[in-house]
Amino acid sequence: MPEQTASPEITGEPAETAAGEVKSDAAVVRDALGVGVAVGLSGFAFGVTSAGSGLSLLQTCLLSLLVFTGASQFALVGALAAGGNPYTAAAGAFFLGVRNAFYGLRLSQLLALPRALRPLAAQWVIDETTAVTLAQPTRRAARIGFTVTGITLYVLWNLTTLLGALGAEALGDTDSWGLDAASPAVFLALLAPMLRSTTERITAALAVLLALGLLPVLPAGVPVLLSALAAPAVLFLMGRRNGSPDDTPAMAATPTEDGR
Repeated sequence: MPEQTASPEITGEPAETAAGEVKSDAAVVRDALGVGVAVGLSGFAFGVTSAGSGLSLLQTCLLSLLVFTGASQFALVGALAAGGNPYTAAAGAFFLGVRNAFYGLRLSQLLALPRALRPLAAQWVIDETTAVTLAQPTRRAARIGFTVTGITLYVLWNLTTLLGALGAEALGDTDSWGLDAASPAVFLALLAPMLRSTTERITAALAVLLALGLLPVLPAGVPVLLSALAAPAVLFLMGRRNGSPDDTPAMAATPTEDGR
């Protein structure tokens, strides 16, 4: 398969990146720790927000231990805090977390982990581990980046969630702190460099416009679901543009495989 042939070589030596720089194991660990610590500390914001929305300490901690995907967790507690229907809030969080399944399809080929480890590794397939893993030049580096990022994030996120939930009462009005914006801000900071093509940028912009435009008129959690329509809408419009009559002469002039 094309993706498999394009995968990094499995070597134990430092490899050259696309820029020609050698990346050692220590450099991979440093990068992974940087992402893991920076994002893991924002679990404090989730703990505070979750406790402020009415969830108990146990419910807050179980969300981080079992769900472990910040955007979905914030979407759930945010919708509940806004008075949204619990089923709508859960649906929004679920569909937002479905993206991790698509990450897993790519990472399963790249990491090529033993079958016994895959169910455990699946818990760590999130935005940050995917971003760090895909940035590595070799399979060895990808495995190191995935593992270090996953461990660091999981431990810190759950620890800071606990601390945030315990300290929510001392902070008073959690809405005035704006801590619920911490995780989305980190997510956007990681996502922005990955939007390289015009199509990707247009899709992201349209998703933001849909979410913000529908927010005042629809129940909490629903705008997040409907913003996903940006992707098929942009793909449809790009397909129509590529298949427009202006392109027909050029296509007609292109010879087929049998020479016609």
